Amino acid sequence: MTLTGEQIAALARPARFYEQADSTNDLALAWLYEGVPSGAVVIADEQLRGRGRKGRTWHTPPGVALALSVILYPPVSALHQVSMLGAVAIAELAEHLGLDAVGIKWPNDVQVNGRKMSGVLPEVAWDGDQLRGVVLGMGVNVRVDFSGGPLEQTAISLETALNRRLDRFELVVYLLERVDYWSARFGSVALADAWKMRLNTVGQSVTVETPTGAVIGVAQAVDEQGALMVRDVNGRIHRVMAGDIALG
Repeated sequence: MTLTGEQIAALARPARFYEQADSTNDLALAWLYEGVPSGAVVIADEQLRGRGRKGRTWHTPPGVALALSVILYPPVSALHQVSMLGAVAIAELAEHLGLDAVGIKWPNDVQVNGRKMSGVLPEVAWDGDQLRGVVLGMGVNVRVDFSGGPLEQTAISLETALNRRLDRFELVVYLLERVDYWSARFGSVALADAWKMRLNTVGQSVTVETPTGAVIGVAQAVDEQGALMVRDVNGRIHRVMAGDIALG
């Protein structure tokens, strides 16, 4: 059940494994500039300072989750799909394990029965105005115990949802297979559709905290770039590209 460096070294791709790391995204960004191929991955058993939206950090204890960052080279025109790819790949992992009620809360939080199971953080590497690549950070709760804690009603782990033990290495292998599949389809309608069909946000009342203030209304749709279209009480449509969202 424990991830090992020997397992990760056996992956059919360049891979680096750390028993403990501050941030897999930071390590992957540094590695990206060395010119490694698409699909190269950094994996940590324990992550001390994982990053989320708005600069939030969190600790991933050893043995309980997946913490990995994949290096990708999408075209500039498909940058908006990197976040979609991460969410779709994780959702497909959950579905592959036999879970029902898997959905994506806009833009990229994968949920099981309405409770968050993972997080996705893409970070873009630029050299001036030249795109060098993207690091796709993914965290998946495998056996984190949320019972009795403040996140008991809002977060869930795969093993809790399935009520059985899982092999984390097998999860890594399948997740990377799905990342490979979709990264070969950057810019495609198929990737956007796979993301849209799993969204559970459209049609719901939402409050989205954006850099310019809160947008409150009903989520009407998403556009081709993945932006959320929110209709407020006055009938005005707001196009929201990013933000923290609360439903209801």
